[in-house]
Amino acid sequence: MSQIYASFKSIGAYVPEKVLSNADLEKMVDTTDEWIVKRTGISERRIAAEDEYTSDMAAKACELAIERSGVAKEDIDLVVCATVTPDYFNMPSTACLISDKLGIRDVQAFDISAACSGFVYLLSVAKAFVESGMKKNVLVVGAEKFSSIVDYTDRGTCILFGDGAGAAMICATTNKEEAFVDLHASADGSYADFLVTPAPGCVNPVSQRVIDEGLQYVQMKGNETFKLAVKTLTKDVKEILEKNEINSDDIPHFIPHQANYRIIKAVGDSLKMKEEQVVLTVGKYGNTSAASIPMAINDIWESGRLKEGELMLLDTFGGGLTWASALLPFAGKSK
Repeated sequence: MSQIYASFKSIGAYVPEKVLSNADLEKMVDTTDEWIVKRTGISERRIAAEDEYTSDMAAKACELAIERSGVAKEDIDLVVCATVTPDYFNMPSTACLISDKLGIRDVQAFDISAACSGFVYLLSVAKAFVESGMKKNVLVVGAEKFSSIVDYTDRGTCILFGDGAGAAMICATTNKEEAFVDLHASADGSYADFLVTPAPGCVNPVSQRVIDEGLQYVQMKGNETFKLAVKTLTKDVKEILEKNEINSDDIPHFIPHQANYRIIKAVGDSLKMKEEQVVLTVGKYGNTSAASIPMAINDIWESGRLKEGELMLLDTFGGGLTWASALLPFAGKSK
């Protein structure tokens, strides 16, 4: 019997129409375009419409990923969504709502919460299901309406985040050339307070106090998160490359989490990555959390830069704290 491997067969993404520029933010909080660009590399971000939800954006990204994979909807046997901005608090899962919007019936569906590391965590879940033989075609999607948990009077966070979705089809294959090379995912809950949305939850159930104190909004220890992100991302990537005896020069596409240009540059420089190897979308989308990496992959696919068989190195870090990296070829068709 042939060995079964997981392969990354397609990519799709969706970004909302509304653009929130730095000039717009200048009118909302005490900040400037120059300061934002210098500190983060972000010029603008996309914001979902009021009646546009995480599941809506996710479904649109999924439609593209399904269409580009050539897999029929009736052959999809698992739908998993990574998000920290679900349509509803705790239930139903956003994955169930996405499945319904796609017309996918009687199929296992669930969410995971790993913040910005969510998409690579999804890949680890899909890989395990496929390579165990339990599933054949797994639809994974990272989607966020981050604007729904951002306090637009807090200049430390509102400049960073945007909305969007990115999806991929992970399929069973017997061709080892298409298989995931390696994947690392880890976490350390002792840093939980670095990035947190305090409410609602059993620690802070919904109350007038929660609203008065703004506990429903994301809170971040910016400087501490920045330092730990650079250290952790660099270490994780060096380890996965060394373990698989791959030189950084041999990576055509280094796709880091798009949180902050300074973090990306620090990690890229430490790995001696050339400018053309590093994928950058943070300037136009900001930090879209779990949607960040698939949106970036979609950007290089749609521009014709990502070719069939080319190796991708994914690297991410997020609330939890969580982090993950993955080495895998693009097993889909070039545009």
